[in-house]
Amino acid sequence: MQTSFSELEYSRKKKQTRRDRFLAEIEAVTPWAILEKTVRPFYPSSGGRGRQPIGLMRMLRMYIAQQCFGLPDEGIEDALYDSQTIRRFVGIDLGRESAPDATTLLNFRHLLEHHQLTESIFNAINHHLAEQGLLLREGTIVDATLIAAPPSTKNLSGKRDPEMHQSKKGKPRLT
Repeated sequence: MQTSFSELEYSRKKKQTRRDRFLAEIEAVTPWAILEKTVRPFYPSSGGRGRQPIGLMRMLRMYIAQQCFGLPDEGIEDALYDSQTIRRFVGIDLGRESAPDATTLLNFRHLLEHHQLTESIFNAINHHLAEQGLLLREGTIVDATLIAAPPSTKNLSGKRDPEMHQSKKGKPRLT
């Protein structure tokens, strides 16, 4: 199979990004064969009428990438079009095919949830990592950002709310 121009250009870049390194680590530590074996009995096979299912490994990779980056279905679809790194991880060459859409991933997630496979996938990855002395945990990263907002005088009394404080970038608020 001939390499596309974008794939050739990507392979010749000089700097490896954090996303490149992260997905390479995910690639190395994910027990893909075990995940495929876990999901295969529930995944629709090809040959029927209508639109054929996307390959199971591609859907698993897209699902894992979505979970790693905390993206919604539309977000991972956009990321496939925006990021050569994610396309390479999932196994898509836009010169030859289109990326699976958000609805396809939604249906895949519903299949996993219906058969209670999300926990099986998490446990399979965790077990594989534990054998290597590593641990995977679910969690949430919370981030706070200051945003521009008008002073709090837009209320019925026309006075500042004593609970509201102002801050200036780079300078701590004095109390």
